[in-house]
Amino acid sequence: MPPESSWKQWYKKLKKPSWTPSGKTIGIIWSVLYPMIAVSYVYVLINYFRGNLDPIIFGIFTVNLGANIAFSPVFFGLKNIPLATLDILIVWITILLQHILIWQHSWIIGVLQIPYFIWVSIASVVQLTVYSKNKK
Repeated sequence: MPPESSWKQWYKKLKKPSWTPSGKTIGIIWSVLYPMIAVSYVYVLINYFRGNLDPIIFGIFTVNLGANIAFSPVFFGLKNIPLATLDILIVWITILLQHILIWQHSWIIGVLQIPYFIWVSIASVVQLTVYSKNKK
């Protein structure tokens, strides 16, 4: 059996809440959410470039996407728990703003933000707990 990667060893040693979802569960959840995020972002992108959306909405969706993409490299790659915690809070706040601001343009895209918000709320509590339990 090949040796376990360093990030997996590091992650296993972290103090986490007992109810932390398994890697398999997290993978399934993101495999459902990423297409929803993609549909939402493409809608925003198209409507922004057509002049139908305020640049603030486009900016918030873009910041959200960037912060979402940055989480794994920051947390697992850099092993930077404080920065990853800040990152996930940015993701959480921007999802809430996305939902509020996009609703008047497309309730469907607004609805797509709800499961994303619920999952990131759970993940944020896990991350905040990891941060508080692993402070040095």
